Amino acid sequence: MKFEETYLDDNILDALYDMRFDEMTPIQERCIPEILDGYDLLGVAQTGTGKTAAYLLPILSMLDEGDYPKDAINCVVMSPTRELAQQIDQAMQGFGYYLDGVSSVAVYGGNDGGRYEQELRGMRLGADMLIATPGRLLSHLKVGNLDLSRCSFFVLDEADRMLDMGFIDDIMKIVQQLPQNCQRIMFSATMPPKIRELAVAMLHNPVEVKIAVSKPAEKIRQSAYVCYEPQKLKIINHIFKAGNLQRVIIFSGKKDKVKEIARSLKQMHINCGQMHSDLTQQERDEVMYRFKAGQVDVLVATDIVARGIDIDDIRTVINYDVPHDAEDYVHRIGRTARADRDGEAVTFISDTDIYRFQQIEHFLGKEVEKTPLPDGLGEGPEYTKREKKRSNTRRHGRWNSRGNGSKDQRKHRQKRKPAKDGAKQKQ
Repeated sequence: MKFEETYLDDNILDALYDMRFDEMTPIQERCIPEILDGYDLLGVAQTGTGKTAAYLLPILSMLDEGDYPKDAINCVVMSPTRELAQQIDQAMQGFGYYLDGVSSVAVYGGNDGGRYEQELRGMRLGADMLIATPGRLLSHLKVGNLDLSRCSFFVLDEADRMLDMGFIDDIMKIVQQLPQNCQRIMFSATMPPKIRELAVAMLHNPVEVKIAVSKPAEKIRQSAYVCYEPQKLKIINHIFKAGNLQRVIIFSGKKDKVKEIARSLKQMHINCGQMHSDLTQQERDEVMYRFKAGQVDVLVATDIVARGIDIDDIRTVINYDVPHDAEDYVHRIGRTARADRDGEAVTFISDTDIYRFQQIEHFLGKEVEKTPLPDGLGEGPEYTKREKKRSNTRRHGRWNSRGNGSKDQRKHRQKRKPAKDGAKQKQ
């Protein structure tokens, strides 16, 4: 489907034409019409599917055409990190090139006093679109710099990363400042139970759009070691002695494990950095800068960097532990083999992770090559078929999707934005 087949604003379509954007991605095709029609929306899609445009384009279109207050914050886009906030702001500048009447301001930590004053000035003047990280936005709310009582749109991007970084309580404090008739949009790459609970609490009768996770790029050479936990560091040492040391990310699901791995690597005299939620924004910025600049060879990280950060020259990804599901696996190894480069993904499978990795192989539709353990490490666990342990818990309830609300509720949803001449009507 082409962008021109939607009823996006002409100024938006002109910008898309200049940017050589013609065909919509699946997530854009399914989200843009629903957002234009005023529905709350829950989108589940991995990085790289075009979801930023899926929410920015319809919101910018409505801000350009609608009669929204000029002295109010009309849209808030929440991002888990400064880097992603900057990427969203850059995308907004491109899409909004011809929107003379739509203003924006980016609000995030780790800046000097001059930046803070610029943020403050933009908020007090009433920027149409505010792109912010949770901590910084909450700080402005607490001291009275910001009023969200007339906000018309609220977007929570990368909700699962917000959960990983411990921002969910901050998000709910911000959501409580929004008016009831604010249109709310939430995107997440994965949908763990706590994110589902957040969606239920934040959204009103949402449309749910889920785009299936795509398979990893064929250029990624995938392999695995079946090993016991104490053997993992020795395997890493073996890999690095073979010369595969530059541009490596080692992923672990727990921040305490990341710290432990980083300490062990430094004892091996390996030039490494670590990335996890205990670091301040300034510390994260410094680590990412040093890694991108080649000053650090190996980055040990939680899934905080598995999605959304573009580093094109990663040669090797090592999964120190097996990710929780296939989606997390795809996100992690997708950091390599970008921009037409080749890449390698290595996973360490402990005896307790065998079933989980077999589920990932089922998703991939193939068995990942198992590399023999290096000489001198002894034997690893036997890679045999494991059965999932039965759970005594039962799942209750059903998710409200589009159409579950009453007709009166749906009519109310459509009245939340100004009517547009010639706009498509819901039947």
